Amino acid sequence: MPSSIQLIVGLGNPGSQYEGTRHNAGEDFVRELARVAGATMKTESKYHGEVGEVFFAGHKLRLLIPATFMNRSGQAVAALANFYKIEPIQILIAHDELDMPPGSARFKFDGGHGGHNGLRDIVPALGNRKDFHRLRVGIGHPGSAKQVSNYVLSKASPADREAIAASIDEAIRALPLLLDGDAGKAMTRLHSFDGADPSLGNTPPIKE
Repeated sequence: MPSSIQLIVGLGNPGSQYEGTRHNAGEDFVRELARVAGATMKTESKYHGEVGEVFFAGHKLRLLIPATFMNRSGQAVAALANFYKIEPIQILIAHDELDMPPGSARFKFDGGHGGHNGLRDIVPALGNRKDFHRLRVGIGHPGSAKQVSNYVLSKASPADREAIAASIDEAIRALPLLLDGDAGKAMTRLHSFDGADPSLGNTPPIKE
């Protein structure tokens, strides 16, 4: 059964001072997906962000990078979803994940916001519905709750940046399985990947 995903959103904070920070890992995923798929992202004020359209692995997708700050992400997501009548179940939100190490990424469906300020704002903006897809991009944890704010708003070490980029690449390789409606295979493939282990290398792309 084909996937119903129509919109992929990459969360982050706007402005050059936040480029490359851990909190922008979701945005980094969508920018890399747009690059791989040949999509052009354009600023659309009515959607409070940058938007693009692309055909990827045989599926038409809309891409969105909110221009709002992280804690107002729902404003952008709701504006585009409401205009195109896209249901939460048809949305994939890519975001950074403190509880997973750099180099790991996970697909997930439904669930709470887990303390993530972007998800915390998106749920009420979508009518208190949590039944959307997520891509959790691991960034690691600083070890203390008091350090989280500075940690997520700072840039990762070169080694961690390389591991995060590897997990984003693998998520893009696994995405066609999710789009085709095979969430189980997509999860199995992505969840077994460890971008922090260079001995694993990159797995080959899925044939379309």
